[in-house]
Amino acid sequence: MDEDSRTARWERRTEIPLFVASLVYLASYAVRVLATGLPGDLLDVCLAVTGAMWVVFGVDYGVRWRLSGQGPRFVRTHWLDTVTLMLPLLRPLRIVRLYQAVQNRRGEPRLALQARVMAYAGLCTVLLGFAASLAVYQQERGAPGASITTFGDSVWWACATLATVGYGDVTPVTPVGRIVAVGMMACGLALLGAVTGSFSSWLLQVFAREGDERPPGT
Repeated sequence: MDEDSRTARWERRTEIPLFVASLVYLASYAVRVLATGLPGDLLDVCLAVTGAMWVVFGVDYGVRWRLSGQGPRFVRTHWLDTVTLMLPLLRPLRIVRLYQAVQNRRGEPRLALQARVMAYAGLCTVLLGFAASLAVYQQERGAPGASITTFGDSVWWACATLATVGYGDVTPVTPVGRIVAVGMMACGLALLGAVTGSFSSWLLQVFAREGDERPPGT
C-alpha cells in the first residue's frame, strides 16, 4: 500500500476532528487565563482538557510521522506541523487544511484564489491575535513594571502589533511576552503582504477584463 495514500487518508479523516480539538484547546486555555475567579476544581478540569488535547495532537503527529516513512526528515519537511505541536495555540492557523478537507468531501467548486487568501489571512489574524493576547496577558499580568495589566490592554497591543502600527503605549516586559511579540511582528508583516498582494492581483484582473470588453478603437 502506498505510504502517501495512507497519509492522505489519515489526514482526510482526522483534519476536521483535530480542528475541533484545537478550538477546544484554545477555549480551555482561555478559561484558565481569563476566568481567575473559578473554583480550583474547574480550573483543574480546564488544565486536564488542555493536556488531553495536546496528547491528541501528539498522537496525530506520531501517526503521520510513522506513515510518512521519512524518519527524522519528517520534522524538517513538515515544519508547520512541528511548530504547532510545540505551540498548540497556533494550531487553529491550519484552517486552510480544514477548508481543503471540507471541499474534498463535498466536491464543490472552490473560491477564487484571491478570495481564499484574503479569507484565510483574515481568519488567521483573528485567531492569532486572540491566542497572542491570551499568552501575553498570562505572562504580563503581575509582572514588575508591566504596562499590560488587563486583557483589554493585551488585545489592544495585539491589534497594534498585527497592523504593524506599534504605538508603544503598552509593551511586553517579560522575556516570553517579548518572544511572542517578535512572532506577532513577523506574522503581521506576512499577513499584510498576503492580503495586499491578493487584492492587487484581483484589481489587475478586473481592469484587464474591462480592457478586453471595450470595443476596438475606444
